[in-house]
Amino acid sequence: MDRRQFLIAGLASPVLFPPQALARAPVFIADMHFHLFFIGPNPASSRSLAREMAAGKATLVSWSLVGDLGWLGRSPRGFVQKGAPRRGEAAAWFHAELGRIKRYIAGQNLKIVRTSADLDLALRGDPHIVLSVEGATFVDDDLSQLKVAYDAGVRHIQLVHYIRNSIGDFQTERPQHNGLTAFGRSVVQECNRLGILVDLAHCTSDVVTAALSVSRAPMVWSHSSVTRWRSPHWSMPAWQARQLNAATARAIASKGGVVGLWGVRSDVGQTIGAYADRLAEMADWLGEDHAAFGTDMNGLINPVIANFTDLQRVIDHWGRRNTSDRRMRKLAIENYARVLRQAFAARQA
Repeated sequence: MDRRQFLIAGLASPVLFPPQALARAPVFIADMHFHLFFIGPNPASSRSLAREMAAGKATLVSWSLVGDLGWLGRSPRGFVQKGAPRRGEAAAWFHAELGRIKRYIAGQNLKIVRTSADLDLALRGDPHIVLSVEGATFVDDDLSQLKVAYDAGVRHIQLVHYIRNSIGDFQTERPQHNGLTAFGRSVVQECNRLGILVDLAHCTSDVVTAALSVSRAPMVWSHSSVTRWRSPHWSMPAWQARQLNAATARAIASKGGVVGLWGVRSDVGQTIGAYADRLAEMADWLGEDHAAFGTDMNGLINPVIANFTDLQRVIDHWGRRNTSDRRMRKLAIENYARVLRQAFAARQA
């Protein structure tokens, strides 16, 4: 699907663009945290990502490879560690899965973001995928793996996920490192040197604080939400443990970073309008340059945001609330594009 077909496919939908909205230039969509799997009840082979992106005018989508998937199980509290990878296993899984993702993307005639020029194209409506990894398990105490990932096209790496690691603590288990380890600091610094965006989602507040003190580039918290009413703790129900307290969110924003909002109904509400209002509220708290979509699409059960068309409905909701085009475009795509660009600019030879 080329750019012309992409635009026509989206513009042809009266659901997305009712008559009163047709005069407005299309607002393109970015998602900082999206999944598509090759196994399970709704595998990639049964879907056309290009068509789904076109339907919602999504042009900058971060496809997150789950780096510790093979060592996860479910419990009443959600995902938990069920095993530990032996030396080299996580890297082997990462490279095999990344190869499948790239072959699928090529088969969809989609493009991969590698440079700022690619971001420019995405901002103008040319659909692109950001290759990202959820949990840097594949690094396996070997910083050279980050360069291998960069050369393979990865431009966005989340430090931790759901299994014990040598980088830092994560939100859903009792801390063991008291924050970011010395090796974790080296991972952040090497990502800066290579031009890879660092993602702090799932990190404890102590890890975030340490990473902010180290990084030369803004970072993101790609998905979950911000709470002003509780202090998230590892012993809470998973969705509450996974929230970001307001002080930590503001610290990320103060360094130029961006926080993404997921689609968990028990957190953000039961309707698309509730999701839209929650993200607008986050933008009020953090500044409109520091909030974005981070849906965790296809990684949640019965989410309020199930597809990119739903994100265009968020745009329509904001339009009915007389939100300015400038603010909508920042939240919809420009904030994520900016932090990626800043990460790329931090690259050193």
